[in-house]
Amino acid sequence: MRVEESEGGESFLVYGRGILHLGVLIETMRREGYELTVGQPQVLVKTIDGKKYEPYETLVVDVPEEFASKVIDLVTRRKGEMLIMETKGEMQHLEFDIPSRGLIGLRTQMLTATTGEAVMAHRFNDYQPWKGVIPGRNNGVLISKSQGKTTGYSIDKLQDRGTFFVDPGEEVYAGQILAENIKPGDLIVNAIEEKKLTNHRASGSDDATRIAPKTLLTLEECMEYIQQDECIEVTPNFIRMRKVILDETERNRQAKKWLLKRNFLICK
Repeated sequence: MRVEESEGGESFLVYGRGILHLGVLIETMRREGYELTVGQPQVLVKTIDGKKYEPYETLVVDVPEEFASKVIDLVTRRKGEMLIMETKGEMQHLEFDIPSRGLIGLRTQMLTATTGEAVMAHRFNDYQPWKGVIPGRNNGVLISKSQGKTTGYSIDKLQDRGTFFVDPGEEVYAGQILAENIKPGDLIVNAIEEKKLTNHRASGSDDATRIAPKTLLTLEECMEYIQQDECIEVTPNFIRMRKVILDETERNRQAKKWLLKRNFLICK
């Protein structure tokens, strides 16, 4: 592992062998009482003879035969190429050559697609030419609009919008990621609204709200989940995901600048 100090001295670049290696360091620091913010993991890119090269790994997956097509589809969408496909009893043995970028977040999607039946392992192979853009997370997130404690009333009304990472009664702040959106794109929500009290009652209106338990993500899963404009807040008591820019107005302003810059480069 190698650590380099940034120009401003307020952040560090940490080089390690994969997300698990970095996760061990972060978890150790958290238990020792440190508070830090972790950005999206990036792969190390090399320039060889003026061309861009990236690390490639050999991915091995053993999965029941009925899920083999889903695994192949997931890996090929992440620029992986199948090398070997063999039948071993009731299992399919698959081997792929895939960019290291494509492995970030793949484990969670694969376990979901195969109902936890897939067994995967990967090892570094070599550096090969840059493979182009790899699609990231398909769904957006639900972002807290303001600071306060979440209420069961609000979460119950928002459950059809996504899968929540928080429970009722948890303290949240503006810019914090509360849930995964069921659709692409981010959505600002108010999760701290309380139910208005009235003197009128209707049959069944005061029944307990049926709220699904929150989805618990480990530190490594959070590191695979976040995108470039998101980060992880790590403290001795909490591991929370948030937007890098907490203010909604400033986020929109930066997004417009990025969009204009991208369109300018395309036109140029």
